[in-house]
Amino acid sequence: MFKVRDDEPDYVFLSDTKSPRKNQYGDDIELAKKGDGLTGKSLNINGDEGVSDYPDRYKQHGFYFNADNCISCHACESACSEKNDLPPYLAYRAVGYVEGGTYPSYTRLNISMACNHCDDPVCLKGCPTRAYTKFAEYGAVLQDPDICFGCGYCTWVCPYNAPQLDMEKGHVHKCNMCVDRLEVGLKPACASACLAGALDFGVTETTPENRDQLKTQIPGFPTPEITHPNIRFQQTKTLPKEMTRADSTDIKYQLNDKKDAFVPVINESRANKTKHWNLKKLLSSHENAHIAFTLSTQTVIGAFLIFLYSQYMGGSTLGAIAEQARYPILISSFILMSFGMLKLNLHLGRPQRFYRGFYNLRHSPVSREIAGVSLFFAGMSGFIFFGFFDNAFTHFMAGLSAITAILGAAVGTYYMYKLYRIPARPFWDHWQTATSFLGTTMSLGGLFVLVASMITLQTSQIAPVADKLLLIILAGVLLEGIGLLGHAHSMKHAQHEGALSHFEQKTKYGKSYLLRNALLLLSLTLAYLAYQFSMSYELLLTMISILTVVTIAFAIIGRALFYVLVIPTTMPGAFFWRNKGFEEHARETGLADMPQTGVLPDGH
Repeated sequence: MFKVRDDEPDYVFLSDTKSPRKNQYGDDIELAKKGDGLTGKSLNINGDEGVSDYPDRYKQHGFYFNADNCISCHACESACSEKNDLPPYLAYRAVGYVEGGTYPSYTRLNISMACNHCDDPVCLKGCPTRAYTKFAEYGAVLQDPDICFGCGYCTWVCPYNAPQLDMEKGHVHKCNMCVDRLEVGLKPACASACLAGALDFGVTETTPENRDQLKTQIPGFPTPEITHPNIRFQQTKTLPKEMTRADSTDIKYQLNDKKDAFVPVINESRANKTKHWNLKKLLSSHENAHIAFTLSTQTVIGAFLIFLYSQYMGGSTLGAIAEQARYPILISSFILMSFGMLKLNLHLGRPQRFYRGFYNLRHSPVSREIAGVSLFFAGMSGFIFFGFFDNAFTHFMAGLSAITAILGAAVGTYYMYKLYRIPARPFWDHWQTATSFLGTTMSLGGLFVLVASMITLQTSQIAPVADKLLLIILAGVLLEGIGLLGHAHSMKHAQHEGALSHFEQKTKYGKSYLLRNALLLLSLTLAYLAYQFSMSYELLLTMISILTVVTIAFAIIGRALFYVLVIPTTMPGAFFWRNKGFEEHARETGLADMPQTGVLPDGH
């Protein structure tokens, strides 16, 4: 347990104060009562079995930030980093700022932010390994790095940048509310170290001394509706109607009089409007493993379902696929699927702990996706294995395996889509994600089977088979195109970070974006022409060869844009710290090799 010094000042001790029963979101502040089996238990901090006698131990606690007082001295950051022995490139608490106005009336608003120990912690629900726990003691959301396998999904879903993915150690860790200090009656280290009295701590919805506001939002803070965070603000000084981020994110916060709140919009006066390729950055991102996994999995699911249809319901036309192209399709599907799953597993910080991905089937879409895809892979593998034998039992087992694969494909595909519907990443939180994933399943799956058929089928059989498969490809590309049009329209008129993502899509990656659109139209045209008109075998072979190259290129560039463009609802950074632009500059110039810059060299 944390040792209390003899000379601790009075302001660092927790106070016993009266609180309402409900907070501003309507959630209970008292989290446990005597007799419900949750009270009187030790947190076993460092093996200490003691139990605090603090009377408000089972009430939701949170931080109180007075933006009027913060002077950006970073004492809270330093105290937190020292107590938790953090490396230079990580900080559980960070101080950023937004600024606005014109000389001589220029205003800067500092914001100190850590984990908000939310009433509805999306990190807890999203984590596939169940590394997170919401405790009745103080309402603390704690994370166990030993359980984490480093997928980083919690860093995607958190709107406030709280979980920190440690690329050196291969796992996530975060603010633990200093529960060891709370157990002995002390406030967290960050609140105790604040020089200006800006940061305080206590039972949520209780106003600290000499303060009178309990706001749930200030400029730069994402909407609290996502997680119901336990932080309250005071901000009484008059602000300009526009506040700009100091980091490289081209977002400004504009006062919306109807909502009586600042909403994020594009800072077009600062944003670069020139179109660029940026292909190297686009195709070498940290998320390449996800690109490989999603594309390969969707391709194999589409191809396998088409193959099953050809075997059981294909008739005389598509039945030729099951008869003559069986093993090229199935063996190639097995290899491609294995590659995608291996690529994703090696992307984990601790790939040897991949099995922990099944731990949170109750809540996590990641766990459900992993379960569904694994079930599909097992069913497909069983179908392939039993297909080598020819007797009643193996026919029955092959059929059972096929049903298993279909069920796994449905579950895996649905939760692959659901895990990207993240409010903290507005660019993804759109129905276009579904049309993209389903369209790829149809187009690449159909193309996969078509290419295998062209190689194995007799020349006379190819035309009718190609006719059916081209229709599937055409429908898949068309579906994806419709989704992209709807997505572009929604993002263009949005008041969130997705609008900036779309803006960067047309500028920073503008030429790659135009290439993606051109490839989509070309793929659509080629598929339509090959489907609509009768042509010789040689011409059909040429058309399908070009279609294959074009559609694969379109899929890869489109999926890469999907990942690289997303801008999360993160808290504002500073000029150097928590600034993506500075991090990129440090890696390009070698500054990242100096630990004191707080930037890790790029290991990917």
